[in-house]
Amino acid sequence: MFEAVQYCKSLGKPRSPIWSSMKISRYSLMRSSAHRNVMLWSLNSYLILLSTPGTVGRIEWQCSNVSVICDSVKKMSVDMQQLSSNLQTILDELNKFKSTQEASIQYVEELYCEKLQDIQDLRKKLNTALDALENTTLKQLDAIRYTLQTSLKKDIDNCSRLQDKLKQVSEAVNVLNYKSKKEIKFIARKCLHKIHESESYLKEKPVHMHSSIIFKENMDIEKYLSQQSSLGRIVDSMQSLKMNPDQVMTVKRISEYSVRMSSDTWQSFRISGICCLPFGWVIITDVVNNKAKLLDKHYNVSSHCDLPNCPWDICQIKSSEVAVTGNRDVQFISVSKGQLVNGRKFQFPHPTLGIAFHQGALYVTSGTALYHYTLNGSLVKKNVRGYTWPKYSV
Repeated sequence: MFEAVQYCKSLGKPRSPIWSSMKISRYSLMRSSAHRNVMLWSLNSYLILLSTPGTVGRIEWQCSNVSVICDSVKKMSVDMQQLSSNLQTILDELNKFKSTQEASIQYVEELYCEKLQDIQDLRKKLNTALDALENTTLKQLDAIRYTLQTSLKKDIDNCSRLQDKLKQVSEAVNVLNYKSKKEIKFIARKCLHKIHESESYLKEKPVHMHSSIIFKENMDIEKYLSQQSSLGRIVDSMQSLKMNPDQVMTVKRISEYSVRMSSDTWQSFRISGICCLPFGWVIITDVVNNKAKLLDKHYNVSSHCDLPNCPWDICQIKSSEVAVTGNRDVQFISVSKGQLVNGRKFQFPHPTLGIAFHQGALYVTSGTALYHYTLNGSLVKKNVRGYTWPKYSV
């Protein structure tokens, strides 16, 4: 807010009734300055506003230096074309960054679903392992039960057999009065034999012995699981990118994967370029079959796109876009919903071999020269460095 001063000695003018106390908003100042010549002076570390004759306003902001606007503008050297170019450049960068972040949101959701599936798969593996342990233990339990029950059933069968024999002998004893002495002796001897057989069997199988099944649980499994805080670590890939750029990389292992497809023109293939995108995608170029191939996390070909010429090199442009050189053109390819999609294409009057993207600029080699292009395909500079076959990139 501005408060009008009623008197200003520095102007050497008498007190004017027009300088009445009033409030002037910043909006009023801007609106009035569009229709009047507004000048600013410094007075006692405050800004003094003069517009129409007899009107003075005081700005409630302290300042150390104030210049006349028209004088400041005259001293400025403005290249409007460069200014417009700078504005367009920053707008393009903002749009590019916005598009990248929007694509990143979608990819984060895809990553979430993928990692959720990984966690569920791990749980299934653990369940399968625990089921296998349980089944093995249950088989042991079933085996012991079968052994014990078989032994007990055998004892029951033996008891039933002995009981039947003893009952038969007992019935024979009850009718001894009607038998001869010879028959009585035979029956008595047989009766004593069965009694002795039963007594011997009972001595071998004491009644007081009971079958028992004891389960000694593996405490190590429960102890190990109870000591774990989670099924694994969840790491933010953005944090993992914050590393020392001078860190020495070491090779941990070397693995071979076949990227040949049934639709390939030739039985063989040759990888001429490879590009790893920030979100885990890997794109390779097959110079024999004129294809760009998208690999999944297991390095299996999940998608591809045909190219009109032999692809020599590949580089990353955006988080989901690459550029591929071939013959005398540069083909842009993007990843959309897990599929490779051909985009715009630039034609050049020279061979295109190596390619690199750096700070918004595109660098292409022809074998004998290095060309600097914009992303619109406009030539910026040509550097001749001699014969550089097969390719040279920045």
